[in-house]
Amino acid sequence: MPEDAKPHALSGLVPVVRMRSRDIAEPGRVSSPLELLFDLTFVVAISSIVGQLAHAIELDHLGTALPNYLMVFFAIWWAWLNFTWFASAYDTDDVPYRLLTMLQMGGVLVLAAGVPGAFGNGDYLLVTLGYFIMRIALVAQWLRAAAQDPEGRPTALRYALGISVVQALWIVRLFTTGGFPFEAQVAVFAVLAVLEMAVPIWAERPGSTAWHPHHVAERYGLFTIIVLGESVLAASVGVQGIVGAGSSSGPFVLLAAAGLALLFGLWWVYYLEPAHEGLERNRGRSFVWGYGHYVIFASLAALGAGLEVSVNAIGHHGETPMIVVAYSVAIPVAVFLVAMWALYRPLIGPTVIPPALSLGAAALVLIVPLFTDALSLPVVVLVTTLTVATVIAGTILYRRPTASA
Repeated sequence: MPEDAKPHALSGLVPVVRMRSRDIAEPGRVSSPLELLFDLTFVVAISSIVGQLAHAIELDHLGTALPNYLMVFFAIWWAWLNFTWFASAYDTDDVPYRLLTMLQMGGVLVLAAGVPGAFGNGDYLLVTLGYFIMRIALVAQWLRAAAQDPEGRPTALRYALGISVVQALWIVRLFTTGGFPFEAQVAVFAVLAVLEMAVPIWAERPGSTAWHPHHVAERYGLFTIIVLGESVLAASVGVQGIVGAGSSSGPFVLLAAAGLALLFGLWWVYYLEPAHEGLERNRGRSFVWGYGHYVIFASLAALGAGLEVSVNAIGHHGETPMIVVAYSVAIPVAVFLVAMWALYRPLIGPTVIPPALSLGAAALVLIVPLFTDALSLPVVVLVTTLTVATVIAGTILYRRPTASA
């Protein structure tokens, strides 16, 4: 990479840096302060969507709320993903780059403001507007890359064209599908989501962008922590309500402790698999790994909603059946465990976590809620937590270094 194109510690003082592909083997590549600030805007969006899902579970409105959750979460995740991979290849950290990133951050906040309306009455105006703001800023970034990086111009122009076309279709959807049955609206959304995911595959046919494997792995790990953090926040909301009402009890304490340990365990499980090494060796499999993280992120965010509902169910004795509440915790955990195996097996070969452990644990987690009436909800969550702990302990024992290593 030419010296005049290299970002450096004083990039914030340099008005313009020529945008060129960064070195895929750049040593010490980590997330920039701007990327960390960008991630903070997603805290608001994810917090909003988790709260709405929790409320829907309590009201037993999952039939419409779950598709809405998956659709809005797709918009959040896809905007973050596109920024992350572009930044890994073309982050200049100069004035234009920072200002366009700020515009994308504004789009995230607009999208977050539209989450309640999307859940409540299917009003996607603000969600679409926020998404439009983020996408237009990204198109501007790709056009700049096309203008300043001749080697990557064909790919950059394809990205700009593909994003623009699909964004126009999202706007058409907003103004034409309002009278459609809910199922038809979901189907249209699914088609457009597939088109969105097809854009990078099509755009990179002339040549792959120069993303950095260690940087991308770190960015995904940080977003995992953000999503887990929202689970902590969602559970804390319920805890505050219980304590404020003066109705804390032994079952409540058990549930709170088990929930915290569960989140810690899932964080541990995620970081057992060496994503950076797999991405470095198998760059061609990055699409499956990167796209598949939608399932991981969405399941972890949904777990936050499940934990919040569980706390409220103990404190307020709501009308939602306890088995439904138990499955609102169990299903996200099981999906996460299966997704971890499914995504890392093609990327790194044999996974660090033995498949018998992860898949067996997922099956057990799905069975335990059937005994909610006999065990009680806090005990079900505790058993789920202990199951995840067993996966970790079993992996440590199975993979422990030998004395001669």
